Amino acid sequence: MKSVLRYFITIISCVFIHLGMNAQDDYESFKKKMDSSFDEFKKSKNNEYDEFRKRINEEYASLLEKSWKAYDVITKIDVPEDKVKPVPPVVYPKKDNNKPLNNPKPIPYDDVVPCPSPKPQPQPVVPIEEKSHPVVTPPVRNFSFTFWGTSEEVRFDNLMRIKLNSTDETNISRGWKIMSTDQYSNLVYDCLQIRKQRNLSDWGYIGMLKCLSEQIYGKGANEATMLMAYIYCQSGYKMRFARDKSGKLYMLYASDHLIYNINYYEIDGTMFYPYGDSPNQLYISTISFQKETPMSLLVSKEQKLSIRRSPSKIRQSKRYPEVKTSMSSNLNLMEFYNTYPASMIGSNIVSRWALYANSPMNEDVKKQIYPSLRKSIKGCNQLLAINKLLNYVQTGFVYEYDNKVWGHDRAFFAEESLYYPYCDCEDRSILFTRLVRDLLGLNCILVYYPGHLASAVEFTEGNVNGDYIILNGKKYIIADATYINAPVGMTMPDMDNTKAKVILLGK
Repeated sequence: MKSVLRYFITIISCVFIHLGMNAQDDYESFKKKMDSSFDEFKKSKNNEYDEFRKRINEEYASLLEKSWKAYDVITKIDVPEDKVKPVPPVVYPKKDNNKPLNNPKPIPYDDVVPCPSPKPQPQPVVPIEEKSHPVVTPPVRNFSFTFWGTSEEVRFDNLMRIKLNSTDETNISRGWKIMSTDQYSNLVYDCLQIRKQRNLSDWGYIGMLKCLSEQIYGKGANEATMLMAYIYCQSGYKMRFARDKSGKLYMLYASDHLIYNINYYEIDGTMFYPYGDSPNQLYISTISFQKETPMSLLVSKEQKLSIRRSPSKIRQSKRYPEVKTSMSSNLNLMEFYNTYPASMIGSNIVSRWALYANSPMNEDVKKQIYPSLRKSIKGCNQLLAINKLLNYVQTGFVYEYDNKVWGHDRAFFAEESLYYPYCDCEDRSILFTRLVRDLLGLNCILVYYPGHLASAVEFTEGNVNGDYIILNGKKYIIADATYINAPVGMTMPDMDNTKAKVILLGK
């Protein structure tokens, strides 16, 4: 709006000059009047926003005094296991190294999982403007806190603390009214600014709020849950208050994606997950806040957490020793990923890998390993470059089953495979396709077989031979990071092609 106003003022100044008037004086006078009018208009709109937010918070607080309903917990949904055992890695015979790839086979598939599209993050019901001079004496001081090793500050001090005598409806309503002030609006504003500056995903944001609230009030304090829920709600997210029989307060959150391994409560057809424990029964306030939005588990931007480095680790291709990297991982980022829940998009269980594979590589990792990888493939045609990257992932990493390492199925973000000592087929495919997309700009897909995950690449030069998938008129050549030493184009033995599924990936 302001840029349009400036353009209009420029046009008016040209008219003044054309008319031979004292353009500079008239322009400055006109500009001051227009700026003043705009500032008054902006102030008026902000006052409208403030009044609207105040009114809906008062209405919400009043509804919090209504009776809460008892809901029984619903047992968590376990990460689906394949009906067949995980396919172990296979070593490509050395005698076949220099043989041409004859009789390439088209691979049929019975399902295509779409690439998840990032949506705008939830926003406050109306814009929250920073209050330069909140009505409080003395001025509110900054509160320093950390989350995943990352330090930040927000405006909060002892004058803003609340005390819940209990978690009954009356006290929760009273606490909400106390927080519905300019001072807390500044706190919400500061938290949203951190979300923006740190590129925090929704999962990163809710974790940050948990850390902030508990560092203010103490871990497990009902007041910490109250504060976390207030900021989360005012930021635009869908949440519900709950309490157990002992009076402990809980915050439940809704998700765009079904989350595995976390018990939940179904409220009006929506699955709500507790951020923490999940008692057998909770008393839940079922009222909603205007324009509330479920969180998304898609990590569409790198999480800009402070860096705390691990010892360096060297990875090297056995066939192409020039493909070699040395890097240290960000332990703060690893801790964040370690909290990330497994989930699926819609009702397609195969989609769970799409969330990991479509997340960008962290810039710190790129700076450490991409220059050496680019150097190793410089001057190579696409086939040789991809074979080098493929062998790097095939032979530079140690394979192990998730159940043996973690006790359950666990997929890795690309950075995690570079950090942990072991990875499996899904982790290798996620990492390999991330490298190909970033370093060569080529389209990739994941290919799921019962018990195994591989990948395929769309070449844009030459006539590359090998087993392939035709998708929307485009040809993708198989590249299997668990078929050790196998070149591009080779499908691992004994794959059930009749039940293959394709997972689309973005760039």
